[in-house]
Amino acid sequence: MSNITKLALDLSEKNYLSWILDAEIHLVSMNLGDTIKGNKKFQQDRAKALIFLRHHLNDGLKAEYLTVKEPHDLWKSLYERFDHQRTIVLPRARYEWMHLRLQDFKSVSDYNSTLFEISSTLIFCGEKVTDQYMLEKTFSTFHASNVLLQQQYCERGFKKYSELISCLLVAEQNNDLLMKNHQLRPTGFTQFPEANGTTFLEANANSAQNHNNESMRGRGQIRNYHQ
Repeated sequence: MSNITKLALDLSEKNYLSWILDAEIHLVSMNLGDTIKGNKKFQQDRAKALIFLRHHLNDGLKAEYLTVKEPHDLWKSLYERFDHQRTIVLPRARYEWMHLRLQDFKSVSDYNSTLFEISSTLIFCGEKVTDQYMLEKTFSTFHASNVLLQQQYCERGFKKYSELISCLLVAEQNNDLLMKNHQLRPTGFTQFPEANGTTFLEANANSAQNHNNESMRGRGQIRNYHQ
């Protein structure tokens, strides 16, 4: 039986919100979801659910709830004890969302990851985060120097946040490629073919040598003429 998270639910309460969500998903996947809702199932199923929950409790918590014999009772007790974490996490998530700005991130991918992390917390705490909400947040936090670009993206009429972020990622990659190409081969310089780089250089060297030989012959002919 693998751990739900890297650490079991502990007394610090810090991992309760992610723990309870993962625990419920695992129980449902094992067809034991009804056992924590108080719906009576076979005694063997309730025992399996109880073993699973206890296996993912910190040793201190496990000792405190040693006498609890029903998974529903254990689930309810943990909920009553730790669910106040939502009231602590929600204000912080709202604050982070308020101050989230695209211009503060080095890459679109980093911004996208942070946006989903914050929005997931908000949704878990009962807030409604729609595609329109995420689109407005992104458009409104473009850097001031990109106002024209912001207007162009707004005019495209995106309905889904995923459509906008895909375009931004592609644009970022293309721009990054352009910058790398410029650094490797500044404007005005011809890039050598990689596979035939040596041949290309040798051809140039031979061409230069032939040119020198022709120049030498030309000067010799001029001297003979004057003589």
